[in-house]
Amino acid sequence: MNADWKNWFWKVWEENRHLTDRVAHSLMEAAAIDQPVVPGMRSFRQLLLEIWGIEQVYVRGFAQEDWRWELLPKSYGTCPIEEAMALGASIRQETRRLWPTISVESLTRPRPTPFPGHPEGGGIEWLTYALENEIHHRGQGYVYLRLLGKEPPEFNVRTK
Repeated sequence: MNADWKNWFWKVWEENRHLTDRVAHSLMEAAAIDQPVVPGMRSFRQLLLEIWGIEQVYVRGFAQEDWRWELLPKSYGTCPIEEAMALGASIRQETRRLWPTISVESLTRPRPTPFPGHPEGGGIEWLTYALENEIHHRGQGYVYLRLLGKEPPEFNVRTK
């Protein structure tokens, strides 16, 4: 593998985060970011907190070999949604700062998974998991919007 994969992945991840943010804003506009629209499923805010938490741990781990799993403060589950969105933006800013420091070797080296339930392998597998998890949860957001009678954002508009 060469650095082209890393650059390609970064572009795809940024585009997907833009889409996820658009779904979050649509649910905020519908006053439904905290609604469990489907019984038994989590609210979109809870899904966002999971997405951001995985991102924070993986990027910090690859950049600094610090693999502590720290849950995001519980207060973000109930604070004004703008505060929670600011947390997500700050985590993404930190990812943008750290991404260039992550070596291709760090992403390709096999290692045991530091977290139960996460895929074995290495950086490529873990980042793919993080991206697929985000896409999966964003899809839930699209369903929530449809069930609320709202038109979801176009999924092919990938940039700001």
